[in-house]
Amino acid sequence: MSLPELTIGIEEEYQIIDPETRELCSSAPEFMEEGRQVLQDQIKPEFMQSQVEVGSQVCRNMKEARQEIVRLRRSICQLAVKKGLAVAAASTHPFSEWSEQQITVADRYAKHAENLRHVARRLLIFGMHVHIGIDDKELMIDVMTQARYFLPHLLVLSTSSPFWQGRETGLKSYRSVVFENMPRTGIPPEFGSWPEYERFVDTLVQTGSIEDPTQIWWDIRPHPVFPTLEFRQSDICTKVDEAMCVAALTLAIVARLIRLRQSNRSWRRYRHHLIDENKWRAVRWGLDGELIDFGKRQAVPVRFLIGELLEFIDDVVDELGVRQEIAYVQTILDNGTSADRQLATYRETGDMNAVVDQLIEETKEGVCD
Repeated sequence: MSLPELTIGIEEEYQIIDPETRELCSSAPEFMEEGRQVLQDQIKPEFMQSQVEVGSQVCRNMKEARQEIVRLRRSICQLAVKKGLAVAAASTHPFSEWSEQQITVADRYAKHAENLRHVARRLLIFGMHVHIGIDDKELMIDVMTQARYFLPHLLVLSTSSPFWQGRETGLKSYRSVVFENMPRTGIPPEFGSWPEYERFVDTLVQTGSIEDPTQIWWDIRPHPVFPTLEFRQSDICTKVDEAMCVAALTLAIVARLIRLRQSNRSWRRYRHHLIDENKWRAVRWGLDGELIDFGKRQAVPVRFLIGELLEFIDDVVDELGVRQEIAYVQTILDNGTSADRQLATYRETGDMNAVVDQLIEETKEGVCD
């Protein structure tokens, strides 16, 4: 049986940097004014004025998705150069202070800051979201529940936030720690049906806990507006090839779970807190750590489990046309993630500025001439 049509969309949040000081720069309003002339509604402000978000069009395949992200990154890089600035794709800045950042002037963000206070004020983090279009809501909620297991696997391949305010944190994804100070974040609960999920959301709305479903920020969620399953667990990938690899893996995991459903099977379901344990391991050690094989009840090297994941999705890779993107997993395993490369540069040079320079250059790699 053939797979249903699965569209893909990608959002990325970039750092705006002063290339002389290497500090974050609150220049998003300038970016927005000129950026909208080029990118229309594909460029958006974010909570902090030192960040800017872009979102791809709805893409039918990974070839289109790559073209979109390359075009968007190139446009943002060119805009930055015109303004004497630079952009970088990493989930934390190595040394800029959150307390020095200006919040974007908008009712939405003012409410955000008022409701969440100091927790929101510290959100100097940057992410990548991958949207997989699924029209059938029952299928979407079923895939969401099963896909939770794979979120730590995707996170270890994307880590790009080892530093926080000038300190080496000892973690590969400090962004995950900062974000989970927010309510309604992390691994989502399990839902048996779409109506069960709707009742959950309605309860939060009726009790004044949230105004609408956009204020549910789980690592994976049904998008509140679009018919997509939104994967939000990843750090933003510094290199475009890394981003395409993680996006292709996400697409392939969804497709493989749908293929199982078509044959009246499903992926094994595990307790929420067990998946949380694997996420912590991904956050802390990244590729150098171990994840738990719940079936064997053993801790297993991440690289081994990534190999098992590649075997699991292999029978849908060619149908989706993503074998080239998936093959880049081996490059990540060999050379490390952005977090690994940042740490290597800092340990070699002792210079945070060198880390920022590396991030700026890697963000442009394969994008700008």
